[in-house]
Amino acid sequence: MTKPLFIPLFVFVCLLSGLAAPTACVQAAEAVKIGFASPLSGPQGHYGRDNYNGAQLAVDELNACTPRIGGTPVKFELVAADDQADPKTGTLVAQRLVDSGIHGMVGHFNSSVTIPASRIYNDAGIPQLSVSTNAKYTRQGYMTAFRLMADDGKQGMVLGRYAVASLRLKRLVVVDDSSAYGQGLADAFTAAVESAGGQVLKREHTTDKDFDFRALLTLLRSAHPQAVFFAGYDGQAGPLARQMRELGMRAPLLGGETMNTAKFLELAGPAAEGHIASTPGAALEQRPGGRAFAEKYRARFGQEIGLYAPYFYDGVMVIAAAMERAGSTATAQYLPALRAIRHPGITADIEFDERGDLKQGLLSIFRVQGGRWVLQ
Repeated sequence: MTKPLFIPLFVFVCLLSGLAAPTACVQAAEAVKIGFASPLSGPQGHYGRDNYNGAQLAVDELNACTPRIGGTPVKFELVAADDQADPKTGTLVAQRLVDSGIHGMVGHFNSSVTIPASRIYNDAGIPQLSVSTNAKYTRQGYMTAFRLMADDGKQGMVLGRYAVASLRLKRLVVVDDSSAYGQGLADAFTAAVESAGGQVLKREHTTDKDFDFRALLTLLRSAHPQAVFFAGYDGQAGPLARQMRELGMRAPLLGGETMNTAKFLELAGPAAEGHIASTPGAALEQRPGGRAFAEKYRARFGQEIGLYAPYFYDGVMVIAAAMERAGSTATAQYLPALRAIRHPGITADIEFDERGDLKQGLLSIFRVQGGRWVLQ
């Protein structure tokens, strides 16, 4: 029997009315702390700020509806921390968040940070909802770990098959950034290309400190590839695309969701045209409420969505929905409800399998056309 979609009643009523309760009527409320962590500084800070915006938007909307859990007035509070995209810093941040008394966690962002931090949340019994795509995150046996998008295995498989079957590319080269995310995605992509009848001519690695790829590209160019697949972040993918064009390489650059951002378009400039990247889930404009969310985000923050804000928004909303369904903010009480949830999110109809992965891990493919990402 299909489980009904569940949205917090206080949010549903608030959305129907379009009104927040008058401030004068708000009673003293129990604080419900939602932990948040992402890189808020450094080369990946733009991802983290976008993530934070999405989570904060959800918290503000929840509080505007004067929520009650189990009949008790509550006020949601986002407790944010900068993990600097660093595994060691991330574990310290995770422990500080646990010690602060958080009731749930949205984050971290990077797989290399999420995976070691997940043990700390699990030991404390705190549900963690992350956009980490490395398959290991939900393969550790932690009942507290939940993933908000398709993992690298699914994404790499779809991208690899698409490259060979739809784009008719048979000779490719693969580069990863040596991160847990990059290596996992590159491995899955390589396997999918080869199983579909394509050939990976070269598999190379870089690090997050590299931004001059000319020597690497010269090596790759000698193999005469039909495409270059890069498994890494937009801060490097943008310069990589520019330098490919400078060296006369007309092959398309392919990448995962971390390349499918406004930052990539900014960094690559005209050299972004024609390149291809995926996004876990359905395209935002095709989801119920997707366009409205984008407009709301633009009005609130004066900028376009970077990419992940809707996922962090959904993460907070799913935690709130599970709490209301359980009638409790206690982690041990609402964790079973979270595992059984079916929530109509901005990014997907969120429902988890026994591992904590999405049951419907859809993906979309985009190409840069006319200076913007266009759904294919």
